[in-house]
Amino acid sequence: MSSQANDPRQPSTAKPYKPPPVAPQDLPIDYSGFIAVIFGVFGAMFRYKVCSWLAIIFSAQSLANMRNMENDLKQISMAMMFGIMGLMTNYLGVGPRGSKKT
Repeated sequence: MSSQANDPRQPSTAKPYKPPPVAPQDLPIDYSGFIAVIFGVFGAMFRYKVCSWLAIIFSAQSLANMRNMENDLKQISMAMMFGIMGLMTNYLGVGPRGSKKT
């Protein structure tokens, strides 16, 4: 074993690691936010319940992993609104009307 007197390290010159700053445009793409927007649009336009639920799930995942506050929050809120709008039209909207017999 080595002794403290022969240790070549210098604890006074050690500095903590600081990661280099990354510009917001250089961050990787938020795929879950993009997928949430796509599912939200499909759920609202074509009245697919599964797509609306997936939009809510993916937007929650994107909200949990948000890196850029300004841009990601706009995308997440848009996806969440499309998902909620799709769910409201599916569950509370007017259903298909049948023909009345007289």
